[in-house]
Amino acid sequence: MFKHRGTFRFRIYVIAGLLMVSATLPAGVLTAGQSETFFTEIRKRLVSDGFDAIWIDQLYENEAVAFEGKGVSQYFMLNEARLNYKQFTSDKSIAKARDYLVQHRSFFEDAQKKFGVDPEVIAAIMLVETRLGNFVGRRNIINTLSTIAALSSSNPREQIWENIPQSKRISRKDFDKKADFRSKWAYKELKAFLTYTRRESMDPLVIKGSIAGAMGIAQFMPTNILTLARDGNRDGRIDLFDHADAIFSIANYLKRYGWRPGISREKAAKVVYSYNHSSYYVDTVLEISDLLKG
Repeated sequence: MFKHRGTFRFRIYVIAGLLMVSATLPAGVLTAGQSETFFTEIRKRLVSDGFDAIWIDQLYENEAVAFEGKGVSQYFMLNEARLNYKQFTSDKSIAKARDYLVQHRSFFEDAQKKFGVDPEVIAAIMLVETRLGNFVGRRNIINTLSTIAALSSSNPREQIWENIPQSKRISRKDFDKKADFRSKWAYKELKAFLTYTRRESMDPLVIKGSIAGAMGIAQFMPTNILTLARDGNRDGRIDLFDHADAIFSIANYLKRYGWRPGISREKAAKVVYSYNHSSYYVDTVLEISDLLKG
């Protein structure tokens, strides 16, 4: 079912087959039983925090749920400075963003009236985040967030550590420190994700996103969806895979973090930095915005 190492689920119905597969599994690939074991504590915590036990069992016993070894390992190797931001300021990319502004003009204008945010900076963020909605991520969010949250336990943590090539590893001390922090963060995001999908009657098993668990055209983390996402097309739902909702949500986010009409360049940079803590990202978004206004 899954094409990536670290996410395979196996259903073996004869003991001989199980022994054969277990003996030949490549590094990072888990059997179904191993994935379920890694998520045992997470499931208990979710039920303890108020989620329906039957629903949680149904989710985590579904064959779509698996330990996301490869994707989370990449997340721990991510180097923002190595991302190619220049691709977003090419003539082709800027032309697509201009067309996008025209295509969704009414929603951009409504968002500007309501939140006071320049349409060009919203489009710039959407271009960098998801190429205007054309690439929203390929990782099952429930797998990603459950895997990172599970790093509070030793066995899942060791699995991720072993999946990272030695040439790309940080020190073990730094890895453990990051895993401690990220596991707590991911558990909060997982709870928010399940709350959001339940509220909006979405299937949490099919929603895909980034290797960090961000989702939709706006690439919001689930906790931000619950607090900052907005209904742009006025259909009574919030769906960040909908362009209008994504536009309104980004505008509301930027306003909440200090965007005002006529904002200075320095303050604009600080607001965009709140969206993504990278100076490369900020410089690119503001450059795109300038090009779209030019």
